[in-house]
Amino acid sequence: MQSLVRIFFTGMFISFLGSLPLGTLNVAAMQISITDGYTQAILFSLGSLLVEMIYVRISLIGIDWIRKQKKIFTILEWVTLFIVIALAASSFHAALHPRTGKNIILSSTLPRFFLGATMCAVNPVQIPFWFGWSTVLFTKKMLLPRADNYNSYILGIGVGTFVGNCFFIFGGQLIVAKLNTNQATLSWVIGGIFAITALIQIWRMFKKTDAVHKLEHPEEMTHGLEKRIEPHKHSTNKR
Repeated sequence: MQSLVRIFFTGMFISFLGSLPLGTLNVAAMQISITDGYTQAILFSLGSLLVEMIYVRISLIGIDWIRKQKKIFTILEWVTLFIVIALAASSFHAALHPRTGKNIILSSTLPRFFLGATMCAVNPVQIPFWFGWSTVLFTKKMLLPRADNYNSYILGIGVGTFVGNCFFIFGGQLIVAKLNTNQATLSWVIGGIFAITALIQIWRMFKKTDAVHKLEHPEEMTHGLEKRIEPHKHSTNKR
């Protein structure tokens, strides 16, 4: 039981920290929160984290298969790039047309839950991220190839992602209220974030440090944070 609690909090800790840097999904959740309210943003987040949990589960039982899917990851990276560019363009459009005040894509008629699931499904970054961490945890014997370990790990990941996204969902509203920022200004800022994200994605693809590279070098995904979750040397055999 104690080992299951530990793997739950390990998954939650990694997922929470991984959700904090600005990215396509958490920034999208923040903008939905500002334009459409907390409920829609939470539904968007739940859709995205459900797909993330499914991806983690697949990666746990199909590591060798995932390593061979380089062409699929390349295609998904291009799809993600086009989506981020479209999000940036839509945000700039909303900034130039303050009467509408909404991102055309994020405020579409598609239910927010399915929008979040779709955007997460075509985003390949999370797959090598969890591939790398799962490999580390298997190596350190913190995660065992058992159903109860997998379930606890994935549940922790879902909770960590949700808590991390809530910082953006509720924090975005707070920033707007505190700074008294109008919708047009906020759309410029969010559009700029999406544009920078697109440029970073292009740079990574050009420099070959993208998802395909990370699949081949999973240790790079865990550099720095790994030592913070490493179990104490006197408790490695405690079960």
